[in-house]
Amino acid sequence: MTRYLHTMIRVTDPDRSRAFYEALGMEFRRELPIVREGHHEATNYFMGFPGQEEELELTWNTDGRTYEMGTAYGHVAVGVDDLNGTLARLAEQGIEPERPPYQVRKGGSFLTFVRDPDGYRVELIGRA
Repeated sequence: MTRYLHTMIRVTDPDRSRAFYEALGMEFRRELPIVREGHHEATNYFMGFPGQEEELELTWNTDGRTYEMGTAYGHVAVGVDDLNGTLARLAEQGIEPERPPYQVRKGGSFLTFVRDPDGYRVELIGRA
């Protein structure tokens, strides 16, 4: 059997990134230091929504590597039961949407985007 496990994104400040994804409702699940030949090169932080197995892996490189987001990345999508309530809770933590919620087609779900501390876009889709 094949199943989806996780998506990985690189972060520059794991504490800020964890706080951002926890504000979205994710829980911290585990931390995995990556050590090769006695040298710590990265730490993986696994986050997920309660009741769901799939995870988001936040990778913090500590070996001096630098990286850029690039132009191919799009976004991570998250369904929320109460979009306005979610945005109000995020605003209390200084997280603002790129623009007010909108519909891409008449009668469709309302959605908006927020950005994590490293600039990754997260789409919030109202599921009400």
